[in-house]
Amino acid sequence: MADQTLKNLQEAFAGESQANRRYLAFAVKAEEEGFTNLARMFRAIARSETIHAHNHLKNMGEVKSSLENVEAAHQGETDEFTSMYPMFMDQAKRDTNNNALKSFFWANEAEKIHADFFDKAMTSLKEGQDVQVDNLHICSVCGNTFEGEPPEKCPICGAGKEAFEQVE
Repeated sequence: MADQTLKNLQEAFAGESQANRRYLAFAVKAEEEGFTNLARMFRAIARSETIHAHNHLKNMGEVKSSLENVEAAHQGETDEFTSMYPMFMDQAKRDTNNNALKSFFWANEAEKIHADFFDKAMTSLKEGQDVQVDNLHICSVCGNTFEGEPPEKCPICGAGKEAFEQVE
């Protein structure tokens, strides 16, 4: 693939991915403000952006076997909590931006858990088996991922049990 086409696919993937997340956040705000049709429109367009992003990612050759995908995901999560977020937290401290610091800290702690999940998945896949996981819950405040029954209080952000959403 020509270098410029690959760069274009990468840029398009990043843009579509960010648009998806942005529009989903906009949908939540629209719901909070009582604009249900606007929220539905944002969710529909966000889904479309996801389809675009997936198409670009496939054309970049980034969707591989499940084992290769888990290995890449594990590496990405590990890089985030060992390198990226510690640097971001240090900068937020220097800038005395406590909201950004909290956001980075919460993500950093959750990324460690994600890496553990992917490590568990790699072990299973290398044995030719699907990973065994109990019920999975996500803290809607900080993104903590929890297997089994959610705790009474999120160990990362302190949110109550009611903040956890089960993932099907």
